[in-house]
Amino acid sequence: MSLLSRWRALAVAIVAALSLSGCGYNTIPTLEENAKAKWADVQSQYQRRADLIPNLVATVQGYAKQEKDVLTSVVEARAKATSVKVDASTVTDPEKMKQFQDAQAQLTGALGRLMAVSEAYPDLKSNQNFLALQSQLEGTENRINVARRDYIDAVREFNTSLRTFPTLLWAKTLFAGTKPMAEFSASESAQQAPQVKF
Repeated sequence: MSLLSRWRALAVAIVAALSLSGCGYNTIPTLEENAKAKWADVQSQYQRRADLIPNLVATVQGYAKQEKDVLTSVVEARAKATSVKVDASTVTDPEKMKQFQDAQAQLTGALGRLMAVSEAYPDLKSNQNFLALQSQLEGTENRINVARRDYIDAVREFNTSLRTFPTLLWAKTLFAGTKPMAEFSASESAQQAPQVKF
């Protein structure tokens, strides 16, 4: 093989590699891994919230012994929320995602009732431990919202790539088993404005 033939073969190989790298083959796995990473961030923030709750409940318990039913509902909601697991392998299952979201919504509601109870105890509201835990919980709720928003964006981008050209070609051939990922949706209780009573 002459030197010129080798250069031509090398040039053809380089052109083929460049055209394949720009055709979207890597887009689907890249976006899928990004969405899975964003889901891991969501789980991390929910776990942070779950870890804060026992300390918060114990602090409130010392002040609000008669509010046992509220404290019990928070503990039960936490147990349920931590028992429903959705990992990267099941993130394409809409039913599993709904179960997870429902459990988290129940925990959010129970925490709201716990915070409302704390309003009735001025000594508790001024307790440094409670204030620190309340602040951490508030920060964690904000982190959960950011992590969910990032996950929703990543899933939207991934799911869109499965339906748009040129990645659609790869989705129908080499990635035919790849399913769209489930998205977060607002719980039914989030659709109603909270009632404020004076």
